[in-house]
Amino acid sequence: MGLGPSLKVAVVVSGRGTNLRALHEKASKGNYSIAGVVSNNPMAPALDYASRQGLPACAVDHRVYATRALFEGALAEALDRLSPDVIALAGFLRVLGTDFVRRYQGRLLNIHPSLLPSFPGLDTHRRALEAGAREHGATVHLVTDAVDGGPIIAQAGLRVAPGEDVATLEARVLALEHELYPYVLERWARGEVVTH
Repeated sequence: MGLGPSLKVAVVVSGRGTNLRALHEKASKGNYSIAGVVSNNPMAPALDYASRQGLPACAVDHRVYATRALFEGALAEALDRLSPDVIALAGFLRVLGTDFVRRYQGRLLNIHPSLLPSFPGLDTHRRALEAGAREHGATVHLVTDAVDGGPIIAQAGLRVAPGEDVATLEARVLALEHELYPYVLERWARGEVVTH
């Protein structure tokens, strides 16, 4: 499943799409390709970027579905049309339910802006600074039922500078994310990631 230069990655986004851009730019030099982009936010700048790059892109607006299960069913249909080997959550701001996670178990990835297991959830940079963390960074992990609790595949870290503010730390960690996520997908494409 999904080894070699034909590794097809679907990217799921909610916002700007900076990780999507990094994945797409590095895909041309690697062994994976972006099969398409799906967003729960029809106004996401990431969809504009995908369209400009000629990538299949669509929105599945979570707000028009009465339940999470209905939304996730529609999201799964959109993803299945892309026939991905791997699904990469990249700034996707929704918690996914058990049935969805199980459907794609072992091939659903997320990138999180902290060195898990420290600071799961939201607002990681502020929380890291308030806790006096000396190191911070980013983690790529498999998605499971536990929010930000799946098996860790790779991490990249940095030292927190004395007096650093949230905006600076966020920008530095985002730069790490832009290197880490493509690195993981490249390793996956070469068969170097074990998911079970």
